[in-house]
Amino acid sequence: MSYDAPFAGLKVIDLSQGIAGPYCAMLLAQHGAQVIKVESLGEGDWARTLGVRYGSHTAFSIIGNMGKRSIAVDLKSEAGKQVVWRLLEGADVFLEGFRPGVIRRLGFDYAAVSARVPRILYLSISGFGQTGPLAERPAMDPVLQAYTGLMAENRGDDGIPHRVPVIVVDMSTALYAYQALASALYARRDEAAGRYIDVSLMQAATALQSIRLMACHLEGGTMKPGGVPGGVFQTADGWMSIVAINDRDWASLCAAMDMPALAAEPRFADPASRLANDAALYAIVRPALASRPCAEWSLRLTEARIMHERLNSYAEFIAQPQVRETGLINWLEQAGLPQAVPVPALPGTPPPAANTLRATAPVPGQHSQAILAEHGFTPAEIAALLADGTVAAT
Repeated sequence: MSYDAPFAGLKVIDLSQGIAGPYCAMLLAQHGAQVIKVESLGEGDWARTLGVRYGSHTAFSIIGNMGKRSIAVDLKSEAGKQVVWRLLEGADVFLEGFRPGVIRRLGFDYAAVSARVPRILYLSISGFGQTGPLAERPAMDPVLQAYTGLMAENRGDDGIPHRVPVIVVDMSTALYAYQALASALYARRDEAAGRYIDVSLMQAATALQSIRLMACHLEGGTMKPGGVPGGVFQTADGWMSIVAINDRDWASLCAAMDMPALAAEPRFADPASRLANDAALYAIVRPALASRPCAEWSLRLTEARIMHERLNSYAEFIAQPQVRETGLINWLEQAGLPQAVPVPALPGTPPPAANTLRATAPVPGQHSQAILAEHGFTPAEIAALLADGTVAAT
């Protein structure tokens, strides 16, 4: 155990699929835990089929499973269940992401697992939670963006609600689940038994929107702007995000636009006045900003110490000198992909060395035979499990 690998020695059995559960387990792996990913036979985790496929991988399966080892098991067969029970011996954490009731039918609900492994930390991830009228409904990120109000709050200039394209609900669920597990692992040092942890996409999406949800409630349904001017503005050759809502920054912006007198106009002289006259203010500011290119505005706004940034594409972002200087992106080779892929560095963790376990996402069943051997299965038993289709190996 060290700061580089604080979870070294921990054993994690990961039955989750998609991205919320797998990304949570991936974070455990990146912090030193031994994570065994238990996948179904055939294509394995359904995240491997989302989007463009590269052999057994997609962008989802790579990001969600780096640092893990994979075993492919027929969970519906009795022999396959016995394999999982063997894997659970000595485990510290168990993750599952099935719809409520499925894991119980498979025989691995919390009551059954904790009876055999009393100190297990058992994490269930679901869409709407384990109880309630929507508990058994299938749910993914877009559904929860719609249900929790996120889409309704994300209206474009066209007035149409839009989905946030990054899977913000899944990723936030993974992060909340990880913090819950990390906290429980710390507390378990002084506890005789483990505990059950229930995390849902609905719960995480709501927590993520805490401030806006409360503000909308207090303000009668619509959150008022924190101040003006602020937002995304068109320039002569692109788009730029600018925030200049306090008096100093407003005056500096007016000077940068070669309109210093504008700051002293009574209708724009203080935050409340600017907010009350926002339409008139933007009618002046938007054309002014549209008259010059991003590079010129960046020089002017940087000199004025106004918060701003040009809107980058992902490709432009990755190429930024600041990104290179800070080592933000690791370029890593993955099985089945024709080129190295950009993997963002995780805050607080050392960069993974190329071609090591931490730097690699497994293909389904890649480590089946090694994992079975480590858990006491003899060569003859392993051969039999492979022969009858209980376990698959790559």
